[in-house]
Amino acid sequence: MLYIELYFWVYILKRNYGEEQPYIPAGPFKIRIPFVHVGFEKVDFMQGLLLCAVCLGMIPILQEYLGMPFEVAITIVVINGLLYFLHIILGDPIIPGWITPAIPIVILYLNQFDVGVDRVQALIAFQISLGMLAIILGVTGLGQKVASIVPNAMKSGIIIGAGIAAVNSVLVDGGRFDQAPISIITCTGVGFYLLFSSHFKSQRNLNRFTKILADLGSLPIVVLALIVGPLVGEVPWPKIEWGFTTLAFEELFNNWTIFGLGMPPLEMFVMGLPAVISTYIILFGDVIQAKCLLEDAGKKRPDEYIDFDANRSNMIFGARNVLMGIFGPTITLCGPLAAAMQVVVCERFKLGPKTMGSINSGAISYRYGTAVGYFLLPIVSLVKPVLGIALAATLLIQGFVSFRVGVTKSRTVNDLGIAGVMAAVIAIKGAAWGLAAGAILCFFVNLSRSKEHESEIAAELEPSMAPDASK
Repeated sequence: MLYIELYFWVYILKRNYGEEQPYIPAGPFKIRIPFVHVGFEKVDFMQGLLLCAVCLGMIPILQEYLGMPFEVAITIVVINGLLYFLHIILGDPIIPGWITPAIPIVILYLNQFDVGVDRVQALIAFQISLGMLAIILGVTGLGQKVASIVPNAMKSGIIIGAGIAAVNSVLVDGGRFDQAPISIITCTGVGFYLLFSSHFKSQRNLNRFTKILADLGSLPIVVLALIVGPLVGEVPWPKIEWGFTTLAFEELFNNWTIFGLGMPPLEMFVMGLPAVISTYIILFGDVIQAKCLLEDAGKKRPDEYIDFDANRSNMIFGARNVLMGIFGPTITLCGPLAAAMQVVVCERFKLGPKTMGSINSGAISYRYGTAVGYFLLPIVSLVKPVLGIALAATLLIQGFVSFRVGVTKSRTVNDLGIAGVMAAVIAIKGAAWGLAAGAILCFFVNLSRSKEHESEIAAELEPSMAPDASK
C-alpha cells in the first residue's frame, strides 16, 4: 500500500513538457523531496557506488595533515557525503564535491600551526569563515560582483599558485612520490591520457569499453593503483573485509570538533582570511562551470527547464562548510561541483527522457550511490591501501588543470608576469603574502595603463601564446 501511494505521488508530480521539475517553494530554495519530486536513476546510482572510492581520497589527507585515525576520518567522509544531498533537495541541480584546487592552499595555511589542537582549530576557523563568506555573498547577491572586482592577473596567480603547491606537495622530499614513485608515475600517466589526451578523445566512441572508460572519471586511476602498487611492492595487497564501516562519532566530537576543543580564538579567524578569500576566488570558477554545463545540457533537452542560481548555490555550499566546520572539519572543504561526474551525468541527460527523466534525478542518484558505498566495508577495505597513490595522482592532475586554467585567466603579458610572481609567493610563503604581492604588483604595473596600451599588450600576447607553425 505504501509503495502504491508513493508511486502515485511520483506520477502526479511529473512535469509538463518544457517546465521545471516540481518542487515546494521556500524563498530562494526549491525543496525537492526524494522519491516524490525526484526519481531514481540506476545507472547513476551504480556509478556513484563505484566512484565512492574517489571520495575516500579525503582520508589520507586528514590522516597526514591532522594526524586523524582512519575511523574518525571516514566518519567525516560520511558526514560530508550526507550533506551533498542538500544541493539537490534545496533546488541546486548539480553534483557537489570538494574544492580540490584549493587543497594545497589550505595545507600551506595549516602548516603554520603544529599538528594537534592548534591545527584542528585553525581548520575549523578557516572552514566556518569560508562558509559564512559564501552565505553572505549568496544572500546579498554580491558573489558575481566580488569575482569581477579581482584583477585577472590575481585570479591567474592564485590558481597557478595552487597548482604549484599541489605538485610540490607530492614531490617534496619524503612526500608521497618518494614512497611509491612507480605507481604514481604509472597512474598519473594513464590519468593524463584518459582525461586530457586528444588521441583518447578521438577514440572514446570507438566501442562500448572506451565509452565506459571515458565516463568513469578518476576511477580507472584507483583500479590501476590496486594492480600496479602491490605488483611493484610499494603497497600491500588489499585485505578484503566483510560487513559495514565502523564510524567513530564520539571520538570525532570529543577530539576534533568545537564540542571537545572549544571555539578557535578570534586571531585564527583573522589569520585565515587571505587564504579564505583566495579559496573563494578559486571555487567561484566551479560555480561558473556548473552554470555552463547545465545551460549546455538544457539546450539539448527542451523538455525540462533547468534553473541554476549562483546565489542559491553559494548559500548551500556555504551552509555545508559551516556545518562541516562545526561537526567534522575537512581539508578538502565543501565545493559546488564535482566536475568530472557532473559532465558524465549531463552527457547522459542529453540522450533524452528515456535515458534520464530529470537532471535532478541523475544528480541525486549518483550521490545515493556514493553514500551507500561509504558504508560497505568490502569497498572501503579494497581501496584503503592505495588511497595515498590515488591522492598523489589526483593532485598532480589538479596541478596540470590549475596551470592550464590559470594561464587563460591572464589577458596580457604583464598579467602573466604578475601571476607568475604571485604564484611563486603563494606556493612558498602562503596566501597572505601572495595576495599582498599580487595587489602591489597590479597597482604599480597597471598604474598608468590606458585602453590603447592594453590593446597593444594583448596584440603582443597573442603571437607569443600561439603555436609555432614551422614546427
